[in-house]
Formats: sequence, C-alpha cells, structure tokens
Amino acid sequence: MNRLLKLENLLLDVIGQQEGKMEKRDETLNWERIHMASSARLAWEMALERKDADPEIAACAAAVHDFGRILTGRQKDHAEAGYAPVKEFLQKSGLFSAEETEEIAQAVRHHSSKTVTGTPLEEIVKDADVVDCFQYGYPFDRPEKEVRYQAWLEKRTNGN
Repeated sequence: MNRLLKLENLLLDVIGQQEGKMEKRDETLNWERIHMASSARLAWEMALERKDADPEIAACAAAVHDFGRILTGRQKDHAEAGYAPVKEFLQKSGLFSAEETEEIAQAVRHHSSKTVTGTPLEEIVKDADVVDCFQYGYPFDRPEKEVRYQAWLEKRTNGN
C-alpha cells in the first residue's frame, strides 16, 4: 500500500469523525470525500506531465488540501485554517519526512491564492482543485479560478 492510499484512509477517518458535529457545513462531507480522491488523482497526473514535482507527494497534497474546511465546515479562510492541523495530521501519520510534511502543509496553506505563483507543488494543487471542481459542475465563484482553468486547458491543448 503506497502512502497516498494510507493517507486517504486516514483522511476518510477524519472526515467520518466530523459527521454530526455541526448543523450546517459549506460543503457536504460526501463532497469532501469525492473531492479528496479525485483531486489527488488529478494532481498525480499533473505532476507526471509537468515533471517538476513528485507525483505521490502532489497527490497527497491535493488529497488534504481542504483539511481546514473539513474541520471547520467553512470555506472562508479554510486554506490558512488548515495549515497547522494538517501539519499535525501528517506528522502523526508517520508517512512523511519533516521536509515533505512542511511542503504539503504549505501547499494546503496557499492553495486558495489562485493568482499568486507558488512552488510547483502549490501550483499543481491549485490546478487540481480548480479542474476537479469544474468537472463536477461547480461554477467559478471567483474570476481567477476560471483564468487558472483556462490556462491549464490551454497548456494541455497545446502540449506545453
């Protein structure tokens, strides 16, 4: 079993622990489960195409990118809210080195900043997030998400 599968199983446990904790969430826990797995798959493929990030680490970062929203139930400021708890979660998992843990946690922290260019890992997580939401019919709620999606689509179409 690779680290991604182990991590996703641990994350499913965390998501399950959120059942019934709050009356209203900005996204359903079922969406969190779906988005976690499909974002991870997209990130793996994107990392393979880009060749500038480890596919397994990219997939793991994408799997946990909404950790803050999973815990708080809120979209607002969820990226920053996820940084410390996801770092602790990753450390407790025992699956990652200290450097990998920080790299993944930083990708979580910065994934909502769609107009700011970050590390290759951060860019992959941002792209996977936008593409995944679009494929499930989520509207672009901010113009920068559509810009990012169109840029990703253009690169893919032109083979760049």
